[in-house]
Amino acid sequence: MRKLFEALYHVLLTLWVGGLWAIGYLAVPVLFASLDDRQLAGIVAGKLFALIGWIGLACAAYLLLFLAWRWRRVVFGRAVWWLVLGMAVLTAVGLFGIQPLMVQLKADAWPYDVMESALRGRFAAWHGVSSALYLLQSLLGLWLVGWSGRGLRD
Repeated sequence: MRKLFEALYHVLLTLWVGGLWAIGYLAVPVLFASLDDRQLAGIVAGKLFALIGWIGLACAAYLLLFLAWRWRRVVFGRAVWWLVLGMAVLTAVGLFGIQPLMVQLKADAWPYDVMESALRGRFAAWHGVSSALYLLQSLLGLWLVGWSGRGLRD
């Protein structure tokens, strides 16, 4: 049974981190490069980021439970635990903090596009914060994937 739980750990880690990279650095840039309507591209990108956020939280829940089950009390001394927890916190901040704020800024700018309104500066600043946190999360995920074999050794 342990092998099955460990295999699921690797599959979910791959899903989460692969999804971060595929959406953030492949799908979203293609959206903005392909669609003439930047507002539509932004709406679709926001939905993709929300989707990978929920996937990330679900994966993080399993990964953290698996690590806690595997190492019991010593889990807090393991770097892999803190990496997963850090990624989960960054995901939650983006999903429940920054994304709703950006949606509200877009709604407040209506009937104009937020980038053509007086709220452009605030939106751009929060977009920059969101992008920086996403990059940090992506790099932590890359580190975690590269370290996944060593990180689970007893």
